[in-house]
Amino acid sequence: MAESESATRRAAVYRVEGFTCANCALKFEQNVKKLPGVSDAKVNFGASKLTVIGNATIEELEQAGAFERLRVFPEKMPGDAENRSEALRRDGGGTESGAGVPLALRNHIVLIASALLLVTGYGLRAAAGGHHAAATALFAASILIGGFSLFKTGLRNLVRLEFDMRTLMTVAIIGAALIGEWEEGAVVVILFAISEALERYTMDRARRSIRDLMHIAPKEALVRKDGQEIRKRVEDIEIGDVIIVKPGEKIAMDGVVVSGRSAVNQSAITGESIPADKSPGDEVYAGTLNEEGLLEVRVTKQAEDTTIAKIIHLVEEAQGERAPTQAFVDRFAKLYTPIIMIAAALVAVVPSLIIGDWSGHLYLGLSVLVVGCPCALVISTPITIVSAIGNAARSGVLVKGGIYLEQLSVVKAVAFDKTGTLTKGTPTVTDYRIFDEANDQPGEQSGETFRRLAIMAALERHSPHPLAAAVVRRADEEGWPYRDVSVEEFASLTGRGVRGTVDGTVYFAGSTHLFAQLSIPLTGEQRLCAERYEREGKTVLLFGTHRGVLAIAAVSDELRETSREAVLRLHRLGVEYTVLLTGDHERTACAIAEQTGVREVRAGLMPQDKLAYIRRLQADHGKTAMVGDGVNDAPALAAADVGIAMGGAGADTPLETADVVLMGDDLGKLPFAVRLSRKAVSVIRQNIALSLAMKAAALLLVIPGWLTLWIAILSDMGATLLVALNGMRLMRLMDDK
Repeated sequence: MAESESATRRAAVYRVEGFTCANCALKFEQNVKKLPGVSDAKVNFGASKLTVIGNATIEELEQAGAFERLRVFPEKMPGDAENRSEALRRDGGGTESGAGVPLALRNHIVLIASALLLVTGYGLRAAAGGHHAAATALFAASILIGGFSLFKTGLRNLVRLEFDMRTLMTVAIIGAALIGEWEEGAVVVILFAISEALERYTMDRARRSIRDLMHIAPKEALVRKDGQEIRKRVEDIEIGDVIIVKPGEKIAMDGVVVSGRSAVNQSAITGESIPADKSPGDEVYAGTLNEEGLLEVRVTKQAEDTTIAKIIHLVEEAQGERAPTQAFVDRFAKLYTPIIMIAAALVAVVPSLIIGDWSGHLYLGLSVLVVGCPCALVISTPITIVSAIGNAARSGVLVKGGIYLEQLSVVKAVAFDKTGTLTKGTPTVTDYRIFDEANDQPGEQSGETFRRLAIMAALERHSPHPLAAAVVRRADEEGWPYRDVSVEEFASLTGRGVRGTVDGTVYFAGSTHLFAQLSIPLTGEQRLCAERYEREGKTVLLFGTHRGVLAIAAVSDELRETSREAVLRLHRLGVEYTVLLTGDHERTACAIAEQTGVREVRAGLMPQDKLAYIRRLQADHGKTAMVGDGVNDAPALAAADVGIAMGGAGADTPLETADVVLMGDDLGKLPFAVRLSRKAVSVIRQNIALSLAMKAAALLLVIPGWLTLWIAILSDMGATLLVALNGMRLMRLMDDK
C-alpha cells in the first residue's frame, strides 16, 4: 500500500509541443488528470511544460492531447531537449496517424489547399454570374479540408457538452452550411486557421525569449584529464574536472578559475554590461563569454545545477504561476462562453418567433457565436506575463511569477537592509584602538596588545557575520597570532555579537548594544572614540570582558555605486516611503541613509524587529517590498508582499527563497523591475479592455443586422493579434537609467 502511494505521488516533468491556445492547455491538463494512475497534473502554458504526479506513459499523455495533436517528451533525457525536438521534426515526428509529414508543414498545406478551393469557388461563381453548383461544391470542400481537425474536436466537445472556442466555431460553421452560406463558412474556417497560426506564432515568440537562454551555454567543453585534452559533452563532465576556455569562447560550466586571467562578459547571467575581471580563485558561470585570456576552470557544479540552468528552470516555473488578473480572466472565460451561447440562441430564436425570417436571424445568431470566441481574452494575460518575465530575466532580474509582477507594480513602501544591500557587504576594519585598563589611555604596541587583538580575532573567527570576517581579514593582514588562541564555550549572540572563554576569562566582541545589555561600562575616552567613529558613518565593534572595554574597532562597508541612484529613481516612480532597517548603530545607519536618500532609519533591530516593522509598514502604507541579502533577512523577506534578494550569480539561497532576485547584486535593476511590472499590468488591462471592446463593437452590429460571419471572425482574429502584439512589446522594454 505504501509503495502504491509513493508511486502515485511521483512527479515527472515533460515538455509539450503543439499548444495553440491557453484553453487547449487547460483541457489537456484536465484530460491528464483523468488518466488512471495520475493523482494530479499541472500544465505550464507559458513554458509548454507538463508536471504529472503519478504514473503515466508517453503514449497515454499524447492520447490525452490527441484533440490538439500534442507531442510529449521527458524534460530530462540523454541529450538536449531542443535537439530531441529538432530530431522529431527531421525524422517526420509530430505527424498524425503516420502521415509521414511534419505537423506544422501539414497544417500549412491544408490551409493553402483550403484557401485555393475558396478562391476557385469565388472565381467560378463570378464567371457564372450567380450561384453555381460547382462553386458550392468547392466551398464545401474548402470547409471539409480546412476544418476537418476543428470539426473532429468540436463535435466531440459538443457531445460531451464541453463548450470551448472550437465547439463554438464548429456549431457556427455547420450552421452556416445548413442555411446555405457555404462561402462564408469557408471564409470562417480559413480565417480561424490563420488566427490560430498567428496566436501560436506570437506565443512561441514570447516563449523563445526564455528558450534562447538554453543555447547560451555550450554543449561541449575542452577538458584536461590525465595529461590529455579531450572535448566532452557537458553531461559527461564531472565536478573537479578542469576545463580549458580559450579567448572568445563561452564558458560551459560553473567553476573556479585555477589558472589564467581574463575579462569575462557576464551579461547573460547578471545583466551587467561591463566585463568582470577574473583571476585564480574567482567564480565563473556557464554561458558567460571569455573575452581575452586563456582560463583553466575547475568545475564546481554539474550541468543541471549551473546558475544558467537554475535561472531557466525558475523562469519557466514563474511563467506557470498565474497572476491574480489571469486567474480572474480564466474564471470569467468559463462563465463567458455559456453566456455567449445563450445570447446567440436568443438572437437566433426570439426575433424569428416574433417576426419570422428564421434564416436571417439564425445567421445572426451564428455570427454572435463566432464573435464570442474568447481567444483574445484568454491569451491577453499569459503572453504579457511571459514577455515581461523573459525580458526581466535577460536583464538580470528574476521574477518568480505573475503574482509578484503584479504585487511589485503597486508597491508603496520599500524597506532596505544595509549590509550587502545598500552597501557592498564586504566591510573592512579601517581603525582600531587598544585601551589600557589601568589608566584609560590607548595602550602601546606591545606583546600584550597583540595578545588582545589575537583574542578578538579568534572570537570573530567563529562567527559567520560579515563584520567578523572583516576583523579576521585585518588580523591576517597584520599578522595577529589568532590561530594560536584556543576559544572555549563559544556562543553567537544573534544580532549583537559573540562570546567565548580564553584561558578561563570570558571575552565579548560585538555592538555597543551588547555591552550596554551586559552593563559593561565605557570610560569617557572610549565613549568619545566610539562616537567619533559613528559620526564618520562607521560601525563600532567593542571587545572586552565583564570588567571593561579592551579594544574598539571601526568597520566601514563601502556604499554600492548604484544605491543612491536606485533610491532616487524609486522616489521618482512614486514609491512613497523608503526606510533603512538595520541591526547597526543609529549614527552609522543615518550616515548611510543620508548618502543614499532613504527617507527613514530604523537601527539596532533584531531579525524579529525587522519582521514587526515590515508588518507595520504594510498596515500604514499598503503593499511593501523588502530588499535584503536573502539569508539574514529571511523573516522580513517572507513577510513582505514582495521579497527582493540581492542574489549574486551562483548564490543558491536567494534564488530559492526570494520572490524577486537581482542577479548582479545590482540595486539599480530594482527601479527597472518596478517600471516593467507597472507596464506589464498596464498592458494586461489594455489587452482585456481591447478584447472586450472589439467584441462589444462587433456585437452592436447585431442591432441593425449588419453582423456577418466574416466580420465576426475578423474581429476575433484582429483582437487576438492586437493583444498578442501589445503583450510582446514588453520584450523590448529597456532600462531607462
